[in-house]
Amino acid sequence: MTTSEQTLATGSWDLDTAHSAVHFAVRHLGISKIRGRFNTFETRFVVDESGAAAIEATIHLDSFDTGNAQRDGHVRGADLLDVDARPTLTFKATEPVRVTERFQVTGEVTLGKVSKPITLDVEWGGIEEFHDGRRHAGFTATGSLARTELDVGAALPTAVLSDKIDIELDIQILEPQN
Repeated sequence: MTTSEQTLATGSWDLDTAHSAVHFAVRHLGISKIRGRFNTFETRFVVDESGAAAIEATIHLDSFDTGNAQRDGHVRGADLLDVDARPTLTFKATEPVRVTERFQVTGEVTLGKVSKPITLDVEWGGIEEFHDGRRHAGFTATGSLARTELDVGAALPTAVLSDKIDIELDIQILEPQN
């Protein structure tokens, strides 16, 4: 596999929400993983004249969804995400990145007043023209967060809820229309 640089159109690429997802997994009681998603999020993917992309994202925490309404309500509450006080989680890359077939994006994730560094491993899926005539680009990004470093459920022992939260973003973006 090559890691050749991909040529992307300059400008702001729009998020294709119908073909994108933000997933997570966290180990419960050390024996199984609880998986879920955030249903509402935005991205900012802007390619400059040099071909590098500035990347930002915002996740709306009230869209937390594991498919279990009782658990979801508890997690959104003050003991864990505290969405009333901290409605969003944001990510901002520390510098524009060159898109290759596999690359890393280093940035800062912020929840409330707490910011922590994170590095995401990215697999570029490519660019294809869709039936609407617009070109779509796609990628998958993976990484991990330590929940206690972000003050999420700090009182819960890691034997009950793992400190490590795995994240996976499957993102499609739409080429700017000139």
